[in-house]
Amino acid sequence: MDYLKTFSLEGKVALVTGASYGIGFAIAKGMAGAGATIVFNDINQDLVNKGLASYEAEGIKAHGYVCDVTNEDAVNAMVAQIEAEVGVIDILVNNAGIIKRIPMCEMTAAQFRQVIDIDLNGPFIVSKAVIPSMIKKGHGKIINICSMMSELGRETVSAYAAAKGGLKMLTKNIASEYGEFNIQCNGIGPGYIATPQTAPLREIQPDGSRHPFDQFILAKTPAARWGEAEDLAAPAVFLASDASNFVNGHILYVDGGILAYIGKQPK
Repeated sequence: MDYLKTFSLEGKVALVTGASYGIGFAIAKGMAGAGATIVFNDINQDLVNKGLASYEAEGIKAHGYVCDVTNEDAVNAMVAQIEAEVGVIDILVNNAGIIKRIPMCEMTAAQFRQVIDIDLNGPFIVSKAVIPSMIKKGHGKIINICSMMSELGRETVSAYAAAKGGLKMLTKNIASEYGEFNIQCNGIGPGYIATPQTAPLREIQPDGSRHPFDQFILAKTPAARWGEAEDLAAPAVFLASDASNFVNGHILYVDGGILAYIGKQPK
């Protein structure tokens, strides 16, 4: 067996939702490097244009679509358009998501529902749209971007934790329901990743010290650093490739060891 070839995504079409920037962009870039044709969506044309420019700057010919992942009719139309213009989707990465850091008793039901709608209903809707063609083709890979909050709770993220915990179980259920059709559904649970959204939490304070949350994360992470978006690319390529054909219903936590670690003893 050519083991290196089993990691190739040559000839595969990969849809990465919400991949104009950040984690989704890094994963899509990694998949493009492994040979996949990249398709992505975002919520508006400005973000899609930004994404297309970023892919072009990396020498990647990507296909971008405007689509709200919570709108089932729009998702079905997008998937049909992708199949007509690019090809049947072999790999789906459900990356689009939001977080609202609000104490539970201060969060409205509408805010809670919005997070659940995007982070949990969205992956359900998009997965449901691509699975029939995967069944016809005889194979498929679905990767859900879960979170350490699939396993842990923390202050102010009740909706996000509920959604990601639900997404973990949706991952296992898709694996259970469609594994017989040679469809593998797995999840990636990122740790704390250095992105533009988390940049304020990593800023050096006026007195030269680290931000308190930055100190907290470094103390809780055996790797003693924040992850980079690129740290998620190779694990995603593995889960999208033939190398993972007997891996199904698994959540791969890419967290620098946080979930394995009780933390440093206070001095």
